[in-house]
Amino acid sequence: MTTTPEPPPFDFRAVLLSGFLPAALFAIGEGAIIPIIPIAANSLGASLAIAGFVASLILVGELIGDVPSGVVVARIGERNAMIGAAVVSMLGLTVCVVAPNPVVLAVGVFLVGISTAVFALARHAYMTTAIPLAIRARALSSLGGVFRFGYFVGPFIAAGVVHLTGTTQSAFWIHIVCCLAAAVTLLVLRDPATGVRGLRRPSRASRADEPATLEGEEFVKEESHGLFRTIREHHRVLLRLGSGAGLIGAMRAGRQVILPLWAVSVGLNDSTAALVIGIAGAVDFALFYTSGQIMDRWGRLASALPCMLGLSICYFLLAWSDHLDARVGWFVAVAMAMSLANGVGSGILMTLGADLAPRDHPAPFLGAWRFTGDFGQAAAPLLISGITAVASIAIASGVMGVLGLVGAGVLFRYVPRYLPRRLR
Repeated sequence: MTTTPEPPPFDFRAVLLSGFLPAALFAIGEGAIIPIIPIAANSLGASLAIAGFVASLILVGELIGDVPSGVVVARIGERNAMIGAAVVSMLGLTVCVVAPNPVVLAVGVFLVGISTAVFALARHAYMTTAIPLAIRARALSSLGGVFRFGYFVGPFIAAGVVHLTGTTQSAFWIHIVCCLAAAVTLLVLRDPATGVRGLRRPSRASRADEPATLEGEEFVKEESHGLFRTIREHHRVLLRLGSGAGLIGAMRAGRQVILPLWAVSVGLNDSTAALVIGIAGAVDFALFYTSGQIMDRWGRLASALPCMLGLSICYFLLAWSDHLDARVGWFVAVAMAMSLANGVGSGILMTLGADLAPRDHPAPFLGAWRFTGDFGQAAAPLLISGITAVASIAIASGVMGVLGLVGAGVLFRYVPRYLPRRLR
């Protein structure tokens, strides 16, 4: 009589080091350069409009890189893809450092955006396969918290480096150092899910709970079965729940645009506005683990619906308070409430993507899934700017509130259809 050996206990500390540490390093570097890019472009002779365009190329690069990055990750593996993305990012950052004009700087920024998409998808796919289902939401919401932390800390490091060196482009060296450190970390540390170290790609047997049926070249060929086939096989969920993901991304990105614009419209000075938005960001960051606990204990809708409904109500309150005498106080209160609602939904997009992705080859699906959320993030600032230009910021806020209600309805309708009962 033979007995099946029990699987080794899950080593969460090892995953923290191999998954969260590289992500934290990459996020700190990206957070350091994002506010510097338009300043660097302007210092090279770009107008304000061109500087804004150059800064937007990092988001454009991420959006364009989202879908094909799924095939890249499937072919070479998550760890190899993260290491390769870090190397490509260093190349783009080096271009930014030596750029003699805004055009060359734009090329470097675009390369950084592409590599960011690959790194983010590989990290997402890695956590999807490495983390047990019982703590998946907490792990992925914590991963979202890691990036929030990086975006919070990075600008302070950049400010110090620029002050010491006296040159704006020196801030790009921060991200170069962070990418190098992330790549070295991935090379040195052993993958806790597979036992593999360095660039060697694991077989399917070491990656999944079920026995392997394909190995080596056959496994790689099957896993990277193609972007368009993935989209065709999963087009229903990508159109339905994917539209909800896009609306979540839009509501979040819209918050980052409309709060500074509203601060200007109610007459707050720069320092006060920065203080209010900074405190609101701290509230958002503080809730990342709470969001994961909610999802793991009560299901994904228990996080997604309060997030969307809360953000929608806040957009409506902003629009309603436009002509009130106490609109400054309302702005402060709504900014905090928006951060509370957004924090409750921390990690929801990554968690839903991990829940929906095929177990045996998640990367292509996750690439298409991330595209839906990033598309919403890219579209929302343009929508708010356009409506504000032709109408008013209050109407733009009201439109975002309506989109939030639509998104909540989509999630309420389709999450129960596509997720098992225990995850809803």
